[in-house]
Amino acid sequence: MAISGEGSAEEHLGPEASVHSAAEALALPYKKPGSAMPLPLDEMAVIAKRIRRHIVAIIGKAGSGHPGGSLSAVEIVTALYFNVLRHDPANPGWEDRDRLIVSKGHAAPLIYAGLAECGYFPLKELETLRTPGSCLQGHCDATLTPGVEMSSGSLGQGLSFGIGVALAGRLDRRDYRVYVLLGDGECDEGQVWEAAMAGPHFSVKTGGAGPSKLDNLVAIVDHNRLQIDGWNSEVMNIEPLADKWRAFGWHTIEIDGHDLVQVLGAFHLAEEVKGKPTAIVARTVKGKGVSFMEDNVDFHGKAPTPVEVERALRELS
Repeated sequence: MAISGEGSAEEHLGPEASVHSAAEALALPYKKPGSAMPLPLDEMAVIAKRIRRHIVAIIGKAGSGHPGGSLSAVEIVTALYFNVLRHDPANPGWEDRDRLIVSKGHAAPLIYAGLAECGYFPLKELETLRTPGSCLQGHCDATLTPGVEMSSGSLGQGLSFGIGVALAGRLDRRDYRVYVLLGDGECDEGQVWEAAMAGPHFSVKTGGAGPSKLDNLVAIVDHNRLQIDGWNSEVMNIEPLADKWRAFGWHTIEIDGHDLVQVLGAFHLAEEVKGKPTAIVARTVKGKGVSFMEDNVDFHGKAPTPVEVERALRELS
């Protein structure tokens, strides 16, 4: 397994590596100071499957929602909530928490499932998805849902928001980190690339040795190759995607977004990057884990029928 990044052809995370090796990173839970719940790899894999089951079940019950792009980013979100982020479900407003900004807000079922598994609210609450009066609406709403950092709906805005939060952290001299989850179809939006220019450009003078760049910022692109109207290559070709982020000045890492070893390795490497933000381009499969949803654009924003829910849950058992 290899993770390619800027500055070398490949950064290998095999057992032979003496620093940042996958073996070192995953032999024990990742011990980030203040982290609420670091879990080892095997336990995260179990949680990832549970999250997939939640996604299918609650969208099916609601009769509407976005299963495809929720299922494609499960390993990314599982790794963040259960290994990488410094956060506290008992204190969602903790000022020193790491922030996960969800720009692809239609993946709300994924975020809600992850938050519930963490303990931000009871699992039973997931069954209220998209119902009147529920705190779990169709797109993430920071005014309703504990643990949600940004209200979303219109695509393309999350990275700009994340840059603002990262700059605020620098100004306040706090050491929290900011992670922004984007969709690859969302990268059709011009605002994403304005933000991509801004991320490496801005710095904050904090009275130290020099201006502080936003190396506390990580953008993760869920590169599942599909959007609501079809294949990205046909709607608006965004390739070469990783090279674009490199050209804009981001330390860029390419991974298999369903391989927890690679996902965790990329996040751990990003923490060591200094002087620039990091972009992780995660190759994923839309609808991952459910055979009839995988690479099927029909399930971008369509709920499974009761029969399809039963079939999907059997596959995820």
